[in-house]
Amino acid sequence: MKTMQLHTIFFSLLLSFHGISATTFIMLNKCTYPVWPGIQPGAGSPVLARGGFKLPPKKSYTLFLPPAWSGRLWGRVGCSFDSFGRGKCATGDCGGSLFCNGAGGTPPATLAEITLTAEQDFYDVSLVDGYNIPMAIKPFKGKGKCNYAGCISDLNVMCPVGLQVRSRDKRRVVACRSACSAFNSPKFCCTGRYGNPQTCKPTAYSRIFKVACPKAYSYAYDDPTSIATCKGASYLLTFCPHH
Repeated sequence: MKTMQLHTIFFSLLLSFHGISATTFIMLNKCTYPVWPGIQPGAGSPVLARGGFKLPPKKSYTLFLPPAWSGRLWGRVGCSFDSFGRGKCATGDCGGSLFCNGAGGTPPATLAEITLTAEQDFYDVSLVDGYNIPMAIKPFKGKGKCNYAGCISDLNVMCPVGLQVRSRDKRRVVACRSACSAFNSPKFCCTGRYGNPQTCKPTAYSRIFKVACPKAYSYAYDDPTSIATCKGASYLLTFCPHH
């Protein structure tokens, strides 16, 4: 952990030396259990922190995002890895590896998405791929609207039966699938003739997500109330922000 943080600090100093400003992105685990953040860069962006690591409760980890970086971050839960970094997570698994190294997480998982541009940054918390834990993004010292984005409700306790992912012993709901992944229909997935904002509308399932988490994406075209913008900010991504 210390080595990784030293590496990110060195990277930031290197960028500063070359006159390039990095964006500070802090991840804080306020859950009562460990979370293994997964980080997947967008096309053309570098993999950061090898794509994943363990973040114990009450601990934070700082990433330095290079200019024009884009990607998604999520929390893996219920993970177990051997000394070679091989293993599995109950939710959000990225191919059975501690280090996601560019791979995405297996849905359902709550996603934080961010895109840095010279004009402004775009960020959101998305439930389009389903939900596993509460997450929130809060910008600091930025210019513009700089709204909070996130889902602080526990959707697992209100997840409809058809969308539930249960623990191995079947006793509790550990994640809530999206209607798209559960039923794979164009109406729920916003594909085919539903592949545009005019025809793809909220469904009974996406409305459950939206009512519980008004500041998060609930379906593919849920843009106006879900995407936030800010310029020149630092960001705090919190797992389980209500704890």
